[in-house]
Amino acid sequence: MLNLKGKIALVTGCGSMGPGWGNGKAIAVLLARQGASVFGVDLDLDAARVTEQLIREEGGTVEVMAANVKQSDEVQRMVQACVQRFGRIDILINNVGRSEPGGPAEMAEDVWDEQMDINVKTAYLCMKHVLPLMEQQGSGSVVSISSVAGLRYVGKPQVGYAAAKAAMMQLTKTTAVLYAPKGVRLNCVAPGLVFTPLVKRLADKYAKGDFEGYVAHRHQQVPMGHMGDAWDVANAVLFLASDEARYITGQTIVVDGGLVSATR
Repeated sequence: MLNLKGKIALVTGCGSMGPGWGNGKAIAVLLARQGASVFGVDLDLDAARVTEQLIREEGGTVEVMAANVKQSDEVQRMVQACVQRFGRIDILINNVGRSEPGGPAEMAEDVWDEQMDINVKTAYLCMKHVLPLMEQQGSGSVVSISSVAGLRYVGKPQVGYAAAKAAMMQLTKTTAVLYAPKGVRLNCVAPGLVFTPLVKRLADKYAKGDFEGYVAHRHQQVPMGHMGDAWDVANAVLFLASDEARYITGQTIVVDGGLVSATR
């Protein structure tokens, strides 16, 4: 089950924002544990190196590089480097994103544009350069990390992020239909409130630095009574990337402890 031996996985945002397990770091390590050769990319090369070391220490195969996936030439360079190293790309994980606060009236136009760029344009650019390779192979799986913020209001004024993550899901669904006859599947994972190193930065943005209060509030928002972690996200990604999900495309798996289903 969930055996990725012989598969090549390109993972963007493979580092973690500080000590601990971010989504990209957990995804890259888990795919490697299941046998995939991982090509990891991050804007912060030092963060990518931490993930690289973990995979190598466990006997996995991995290469990492720095790239800004908001820029088409950087994405093209990244894809070429992966193919040069491993010969193909079987799995693409779009895991780049960031939230900024504000509604339309408060949010500066340049912040809105940046939210669109980092949260949805990055996935578009990676698809643009990877999908032709997968089509040529006749197979491939793309898994993009969206958010429950694209499905409902989750208590934070983050209109740019919410709009971009909703767009991510529709980008995936529409493209999945286009590529279904070509043997390529595209799906999303939509995490809810997840306890990663990023939570500290969110507390600074949305709770005036009250980290403990912000964490407690997030736990209370979830029907299960606690946030998930990066491994909950990574396990869903692994399933969608694997051959066990071979008849699943154009879908979003929500990993949220019941948050979207609740009315409170």
